[in-house]
Amino acid sequence: MGARVSQIRAAIQLSTRTRARSTIAPMDWQRGPHTVSDDPARLDLAAIHAYLVRSYWAPDIPRAVVERSIRHSLPFGAYRADGAQVGFARVISDRATFAYLSDVYVLEEERGRGLGKFLMECVHAHPELQGLRRWLLVTRDAHGLYERFGWRVVPEPERHMEILRRDMYRA
Repeated sequence: MGARVSQIRAAIQLSTRTRARSTIAPMDWQRGPHTVSDDPARLDLAAIHAYLVRSYWAPDIPRAVVERSIRHSLPFGAYRADGAQVGFARVISDRATFAYLSDVYVLEEERGRGLGKFLMECVHAHPELQGLRRWLLVTRDAHGLYERFGWRVVPEPERHMEILRRDMYRA
């Protein structure tokens, strides 16, 4: 019981801090038995961390880092009719010119039902992400999903630079 109360408190704090920077009320989109919401208070932080810690892009990421990353992003949760969180995406953006799409996933048992497409439709439709000049993302295996929404391989990769610390969270 104590862990659940702590999770609820963390979500409320997260919601308050994130929504304070937003200019609109939380939004929900419904399709069939699934809902996508940008309401940080609905996020299941334990479920998000459990997925990311085993992902190829953020292995062993500490929960505190996940919480901080969400706090400074526009998060989207995907939920089943029973309220269980089954997907996630977050957008890091100035909400004027640039956005970086990150941490996108749908649980393995929920794939093949169009939920990834639905999640991306909601991200792209969000009012605070309209009119951006540039979006970026990095993916190893989901090119087909993103191409449906106009994403393309960077045409001039020599112009892009990065600092990448692959083992940042490994002990």
